[in-house]
Amino acid sequence: MKTSLSHLPDNKQQELQRVTKLIVETVDPEKIILFGSHATNTWVEDQYTEGHITYEYTSDYDLLVVTKEGERKADYEITDQIENRLRFRTPVNVITHDIGYVNKQLEEGQYFFSDIQKEGIMLFDAGNMPLSERRELAPAEIKDRAQKDFDKWFSSANAFLKSVSFNLQEKEYKIAAFELHQAAERTYNAIILVFTGYKPKTHNLEKLSRLSKSFSKKVANVFPKNTPQEEHLFGLLLKGYLDARYKDDYTITESELVELIERVKKLQQIGEEACAQKISSF
Repeated sequence: MKTSLSHLPDNKQQELQRVTKLIVETVDPEKIILFGSHATNTWVEDQYTEGHITYEYTSDYDLLVVTKEGERKADYEITDQIENRLRFRTPVNVITHDIGYVNKQLEEGQYFFSDIQKEGIMLFDAGNMPLSERRELAPAEIKDRAQKDFDKWFSSANAFLKSVSFNLQEKEYKIAAFELHQAAERTYNAIILVFTGYKPKTHNLEKLSRLSKSFSKKVANVFPKNTPQEEHLFGLLLKGYLDARYKDDYTITESELVELIERVKKLQQIGEEACAQKISSF
């Protein structure tokens, strides 16, 4: 696996070195691997205007943090622990799994991890256990898996969206907010699964959105979060998973729900088109 960051500008190399140091200090990992656009040198930092709206698109640092065998903390706990310490100009997106899980996925030909092994850059290696040899899947096998994942998760997203409309009419706004969160979450999962074969262990729409945007700029533009109003709107959807169900102080208006429904429908349209193109390319 590659180890050099020489293809990146000096400021990004230095930033990634600081990121790596912080992660090592925080969780004592087995390995840290940079993957995605900063590993393949396809990263972008772009600002553009469509109509009256200005969008800013910045590629994240995507990192696989491989923990040691026998790690007792849950993957999501370690991910949260790391991301809570990382505050950099370039957003940092962390995925955490233990070495046994990663090697099992490589041996089974899971193409998300296979691509990381093939294209990623090793930023840190404790040297206790090597990565397994990856099994190469035939394109037809990848295509079949991708289609099945899309059918499962996209149909589920559509079912939740139908329930949202019913509860909107019934003025059950909190229930509708939860169901809308589920429609968005499952749409993001469908996109990520089709492009990578990997399903993140999270209900956090912020994280799912960051993972999805690397496959389509249009996905990122559904919730641009470039104004306080946009931040508030996305925040209502983000909190739909827990707060809408369990917190008395969660409130959402009918007009906010209607706007969010239109956004999630747009996300589904963009996601369906992107997935269809990707599946046909296998």
